[in-house]
Amino acid sequence: MQSRNTLLFIALIVAVVSLFSVDMMVGAVNIPLSDVWKALTGGDCPESTVKIVRNIRLVKAFVALLAGAALSVSGLQMQTLFRNPLAGPYVLGISSGASLGVALVVLAGFGSSFGVAGAAWVGSAVVLMFIGIAARRIKDIMVILILGMMFSSGVSAVVQILQYLSRDEALKTFVIWTMGSLGEVTVMQLCILFPSVLLGLVFAVLSIKPLNMLLFGEDYAVTMGLNIRRSRGMIFMSATLLAGTVTAFCGPIGFIGLAMPHVTRMMFDNSDHRVLIPATMLSGASVMIICDIISKMFTLPVNAITALLGVPVVVWIVLRNRV
Repeated sequence: MQSRNTLLFIALIVAVVSLFSVDMMVGAVNIPLSDVWKALTGGDCPESTVKIVRNIRLVKAFVALLAGAALSVSGLQMQTLFRNPLAGPYVLGISSGASLGVALVVLAGFGSSFGVAGAAWVGSAVVLMFIGIAARRIKDIMVILILGMMFSSGVSAVVQILQYLSRDEALKTFVIWTMGSLGEVTVMQLCILFPSVLLGLVFAVLSIKPLNMLLFGEDYAVTMGLNIRRSRGMIFMSATLLAGTVTAFCGPIGFIGLAMPHVTRMMFDNSDHRVLIPATMLSGASVMIICDIISKMFTLPVNAITALLGVPVVVWIVLRNRV
């Protein structure tokens, strides 16, 4: 089993590196790998190639890597915490909170790129703050899940009202944001996105032991000495940083966080989070890069690609759990 896991990790690392390289090559203008390498290392190549590779494709490919890893890990955390195979990174209202923040800024007609990202992050954080306050009073994790879903529905209703009352131009900007995009992140924004996701992944690694205990239920975890509220708060914080930050800068990207934890469990045939968290990071990153490559080849929104890849996995999960 250990040797099999090692081989799978090596294969995933090779896949991520290979796909990252392909993502740098593919676009409106295809660039040979040799020219990509020269552009990155300061070799002899056209100035236009250097600008495309360094300023556009390198940033976008890195954002795809971060987004895939962050959404997949947050989905894994939510599925373990709620013991629900259909739980995703947005079950607690992260996506709805981000949408509300963006709607308030964009539909009012004064949203810059930083303003949109900041509003989405604040919206996600505020929703999670209210859920966290409720979690301190409520012991049943399923009640918190239902509360999050109801809160999400209420926020979505407010967003729909704002859309109905907005001007056409502002509405178009908001709809484009909801489609998700990896190419709108600037280098300056990446300086915020990267440390936020990194901190969320650090919290995820710190939550490995609590997550393994929670696999057997909260009652078992309590008997083993786990502080449920503190562990739950750390997992919520990690999910907010991971899914909330990606949503803020890239828009709501669906299905990756829901599908990839299941794909990873099937690949590794393991439920130990010491294996699953790094494996989910790698598998999520590789699939997100694939989605970015496909979206560039066919000029499609990345959300459409993630849905087309993720829906079959979700259908399989539902059918398998009904058998």
